[in-house]
Amino acid sequence: MKIAYVYDAVYPYVVGGVERRLWELARRLVGRGHEVHIYCMKFWEGPEVFVKEGVNIHGICPYARFYHGGTRSVGEAVLFASSCFLPLYRDRFDIVDCQEFPYLHCFTTRIGAFLGGSRFIVTWFEVWKGYWYQYLGYSGFFGNIVEMLLSRLPAIHIAGSETTRLQLLHEHGLRVSAVIPNGIDSDLIRKVLPSAFESDIVFAGRLIKEKNVDLLIRTVAFLRSEIPQIKCVIIGDGPERTRLESLTKDLGIKEAVTFTGFLKDYEEVVGFMKSSKVFVFPSMREGFGNAAIEAMACGLPLVTIDHPRNAARSFVTPDTGSLCTYSPEDFARGIRYCLARRSTMREKCIIQSERFDWSLITDQVEKVYENISRKPIH
Repeated sequence: MKIAYVYDAVYPYVVGGVERRLWELARRLVGRGHEVHIYCMKFWEGPEVFVKEGVNIHGICPYARFYHGGTRSVGEAVLFASSCFLPLYRDRFDIVDCQEFPYLHCFTTRIGAFLGGSRFIVTWFEVWKGYWYQYLGYSGFFGNIVEMLLSRLPAIHIAGSETTRLQLLHEHGLRVSAVIPNGIDSDLIRKVLPSAFESDIVFAGRLIKEKNVDLLIRTVAFLRSEIPQIKCVIIGDGPERTRLESLTKDLGIKEAVTFTGFLKDYEEVVGFMKSSKVFVFPSMREGFGNAAIEAMACGLPLVTIDHPRNAARSFVTPDTGSLCTYSPEDFARGIRYCLARRSTMREKCIIQSERFDWSLITDQVEKVYENISRKPIH
């Protein structure tokens, strides 16, 4: 098959769950004999198109800043959307898989794919609906409209998690054709050695408001009265970093919290997880939760928020972690629970993670794509 992925960001220039998903799937599908192209913004110097591990990567427009004033830039979404039509119109693919965020490019890609004779998929990772108003204020009305229109776009719709599937059904009446989750490289994770830097609590992800890392910091401050030597490591970078570092100073726990910044080496991230005891994931809005399942593959129990928009909560059982409300006191309870039981939870966390191995996910993707490629183009 000839397959195209369309998304504004690309791994490793941007490290996130969707970026990692596309790269892992692309290179594995190439290894199975398929031709794979990724269309994205141009983050690199040099030619607009290059080949890496057999994957054709196309920079179709200049890189534009994703965030403006703490929220995603509308200008960036418009620029990328305006650049998607021609490349997808000029070339024919068996499958064009367009990632839903940041929405606008799905419409131009749909037109280009249809006129170019390609079958078109939209893969959803989150459903915002009412959350648009929290994110953009009154302007969230327009975000709501765009999301609703996308849910009605003629396409084959796929969800990245069962949580997202249910949200699409309940919020927009959209029935998806398949649920295909993200994955992990179990073999690689097993081979990585623990870091020399030991900690009690670890978090990994973008430092943006929606991740609620400030809740983690307040929880560390709350726990410090009973565990004076507690250590927390926060892996990642983003627009919230300065504010979060200031918060550790204000709470008097600067020496208890280490910010590593963005780590280019994925194995270094895994090493930090393996040298920790509990993974804390305070996000209430998560389409899947890659870092959470990677941490579980390292044997770490998961502490996360019990919220209907948090897909990572589906990983948690009484034997693999703890679900909490949005409060430092309850998060502290969850961390204490996991610290006390982490040795007995370790093997069950690893077993829980193995069903998301990339080899199994790629099998599923390949089967879904092959079925779709036999259908008429419409």
